[in-house]
Amino acid sequence: MQKIKQKTRLVAIGALLLAGTVQAYDPAGTPDDWPKILMDNKPYGMVLIDRLETSWGDEQDGYVWDAQAWYGGDNNRLWLKTEGEGVRGEAPEESELQLLYGRLFAPFWDLQIGLRQDFRPRPRRTQAVLGVQGVVPYEFEADMALFVSDEGDVTLQLEYEYELLITQRLILQPRFELNGSFSEDPEIGLRRGVNSTEAGLRLRYEFVREFAPYIGVSWTQKYAATADLARDEGEPTAITAVVAGIRAWF
Repeated sequence: MQKIKQKTRLVAIGALLLAGTVQAYDPAGTPDDWPKILMDNKPYGMVLIDRLETSWGDEQDGYVWDAQAWYGGDNNRLWLKTEGEGVRGEAPEESELQLLYGRLFAPFWDLQIGLRQDFRPRPRRTQAVLGVQGVVPYEFEADMALFVSDEGDVTLQLEYEYELLITQRLILQPRFELNGSFSEDPEIGLRRGVNSTEAGLRLRYEFVREFAPYIGVSWTQKYAATADLARDEGEPTAITAVVAGIRAWF
């Protein structure tokens, strides 16, 4: 009799599973109304000030800002980016703002498309943007983009960062940036080829995860025709600088 009851129960459970009326057993006891993993379409956002710094160089003192914000879900996001730099005490030499749509195409990687508005140098340029941004887990972060200006000029920007945890709060961050061009725009001093590179090493301390001051050093180098143009205008072609700033997010 006991065996008959057990068989009857097994048959009943099997029928219910085939009918889709019984959910799979969840040993963790996850509530039924929780969103599925990696399928959360609820929008959320973040603002990151990656670099807000001043520098003391062997040729000149300067300042830099580099920030971005995004809002959206796991698959679709709206991105806002801004960066610029200049000589301390003067107006920015470079200043830009990007508005992008990002689509997740692989884990941790977004394909981005949109517009970039350059406010400096002048005359101003409006540019179409096609980029890829993401992270190789336990390796490095990358932000790579192609730009096509309203004058038809095509430029390239590559940025890479890596975070080495000395402790849970003390972090060493190597950084590398390359700027290049496939065409020339003499009005804004753009020359074909690799225009400049910037390598940096920054050490920050996270008092809280959202706020971290840092110190470091950076090396900036201009190349070929871009370096010749800098010389003609009395500007340095290579700068070694000590930097100090803050990194924050919310």
